Amino acid sequence: MEMLECVTFLLVRDGEFLAEKRKLSKALDPGLVAIPGGHMEPGESVEDALRREMREELELTPRRTQFICSLLYRSEELRRLHYFAVTEWAGEMANNEAEALLWLPIDAVGRLDLEVDRVAMAEYRRVYEPEIRSPTP
Repeated sequence: MEMLECVTFLLVRDGEFLAEKRKLSKALDPGLVAIPGGHMEPGESVEDALRREMREELELTPRRTQFICSLLYRSEELRRLHYFAVTEWAGEMANNEAEALLWLPIDAVGRLDLEVDRVAMAEYRRVYEPEIRSPTP
């Protein structure tokens, strides 16, 4: 079985992350709230796909990225989703693909409709969010 390679980009700023409500006309997951992303082109590197997809969907250029994880997701075919956190970017954000763009609190992972996105968000928080420790006596 051939696997479709995809990139996803988790834009993070000021305790919030960007999610998209997918257009109802989309064949895959119409109307769901998800982390944006898209398919990799044949021969394209993950980093090149990330830059291209951000430019196509949001008219943004990533400036600072952190790899989160790669997860498998089965839709009409098996997909490997490469998740990246993007904490700095250039450009004026435009909505070229989604029904709506939503800035959600970083702890609002329950608003994401896909379990695979919720797992990636949990991994992002586990690895990259600073731990809050109570003072020891």
